[in-house]
Amino acid sequence: MKLLTSSYLEQQAQWPQTGHHILAQYDEESIVVYQAYNRSIGHFAACNGHFGGRHFSFERMSWIKPNFLWMMYRNGWGQKENQEVTLAIRLRRSAFDSLLAAAVPSSYWADVFPSQEEWKRAVATSEVRLQWDPDHSPTGRKLERRALQLGLRGSVLQSYARDWILEIEDISAFVEEQRPFTRTEKDARLFTPREMVYPFQAPHIRL
Repeated sequence: MKLLTSSYLEQQAQWPQTGHHILAQYDEESIVVYQAYNRSIGHFAACNGHFGGRHFSFERMSWIKPNFLWMMYRNGWGQKENQEVTLAIRLRRSAFDSLLAAAVPSSYWADVFPSQEEWKRAVATSEVRLQWDPDHSPTGRKLERRALQLGLRGSVLQSYARDWILEIEDISAFVEEQRPFTRTEKDARLFTPREMVYPFQAPHIRL
């Protein structure tokens, strides 16, 4: 597996415990985001390096998550139906930054939009949706820290699925290997992808 991993306990001690943060594995050129799909969609993407095939829908909003543990909460460590395949998608960092810049929050923020009507118009026309949700521990316990996910649709989803991805890795075996160590939050055997707070310049995104 190409994804870099480290001890969860060591990482957890260094991560911020509260606030809105993008925890991610990234370098100068790329950032890793996660998605989970059924075997048909997941295996096609991992084999071809892009999304498509008979079962992938470009008509629905597709959500990406840069935080591994937030993805694990959503797909039950690979055990939820139709989310059995966990994908680590290495995305161009410039593309991810453009998504942040274009994102419109899923709920009304009075400090960003003068009125709910203006926010509704922005939501209706935007192809990138943003949500800050509670992050979760390996056991699924809700944390004070907030994690980011981005919803993509329309032409943005087309560009993401076919043009902006550098590599797709099926990490389902790693997820299965680590799952037994998630019964408590203190198991020293648990390793997770190496993640740090991601710096970004998007003043409309509340921290």
